[in-house]
Amino acid sequence: MKVSLPAPLDVKLMNLTASALFVALTLLLVSAGVLWASRLELFAIRAIAVTGEVTHNNAVTLRANVVPRLSGTFLTLDLMQARKAFESVPWVRQAVVHRDFPNRLRVQLLEHQAVAYWGAESESRLLNNFGEVFEANLGELEQDNLPRLNGPDGHSAQVLAMYQALQPPFELMDLGLEQLELTPRGGWRARLDTGAVLELGSGLSPEVLARTQRFLQTLTQVTSRYGRKPEALETADLRHQDGYAIRLRGVSTLAVALPKK
Repeated sequence: MKVSLPAPLDVKLMNLTASALFVALTLLLVSAGVLWASRLELFAIRAIAVTGEVTHNNAVTLRANVVPRLSGTFLTLDLMQARKAFESVPWVRQAVVHRDFPNRLRVQLLEHQAVAYWGAESESRLLNNFGEVFEANLGELEQDNLPRLNGPDGHSAQVLAMYQALQPPFELMDLGLEQLELTPRGGWRARLDTGAVLELGSGLSPEVLARTQRFLQTLTQVTSRYGRKPEALETADLRHQDGYAIRLRGVSTLAVALPKK
């Protein structure tokens, strides 16, 4: 009868050490193999397929702006860095980058949709339909009759929302809302396509919209008293609680009381 004795402690330690060394050597060899393979010419980026919205960009502009900023091969390329490189291109709002084995990239682009100019008259920034400010070549605009919006930094989405709320009532009066500004003190100032400047007062969208609608509902009646049309409006101040003040071409400033509810 044979009796199995437990292996001495030093033998166990030797076995564990040998196993650990073997695993470490295997991992090292695998890593070295992957690193070697990743540098093969086979995995160099050969082509970039772009889909999505590419109205303002083509293969030439993308190659000039993006390719110099890409580093690595198909296996080592940092996709986050590649996404940022595409999103740095003018007009590109968002990019989604995927690998296509063995040496291609597939990119889907979403472009900015310009809905307004942003900033002072001397500035060339634009506003997209999400209320985000971006910069691009104004010569590439598909339409040049965009409104100009302005306001403090970080308030572009709020100004766009106010413009979208105020535009329909003015259009019903055949008056174009050409400019809208949120002043540093929180007041709203508008300019019409006729050149008229309107002080709309402060407040949130429902409050300013209600005040503007009450003004427009009585404007035709008031201007007709003086043989004028709404297009003759030069200035209007809606910051009064129970009325407004207006100036018409050829007529002095008028104070108009709103009808009692």
